[in-house]
Amino acid sequence: MKFGYTIVYVENVKESLAFFERAFGLKTSFLDEAAGYGELDTGATALAFASHTLMAELLPGGYVSGQESARPLGVEIGLFVDDVATAHQQALACGAVELAAPKRTPWGQLVAFVRCPDGTLVEICTPTQR
Repeated sequence: MKFGYTIVYVENVKESLAFFERAFGLKTSFLDEAAGYGELDTGATALAFASHTLMAELLPGGYVSGQESARPLGVEIGLFVDDVATAHQQALACGAVELAAPKRTPWGQLVAFVRCPDGTLVEICTPTQR
């Protein structure tokens, strides 16, 4: 078994990709012609977005949309950076909502949490020490 990708279900795939490009500097590596599915270049494992419309066809039982939920869903996207404070401020300047300002964890990692306009919870953090 190999981890292939994470897909976030959103209202507008193009807008989510564009936000992640502006806020986090990640580049779009794929967007289908109908703009119902797209991926960011994040290394070996892709971060992808799919439209609610597409997923309604593929997953007829439905799901809870991150954008509709008053609180963030219990899943996060973790992005490693060298400068958490600067990346955090950039995300806020691009429209993210601050959930937690940069803070040092008991294990030494510096972390901050934001919520993207599409509802996605993102942890901006230094790499973990393994």
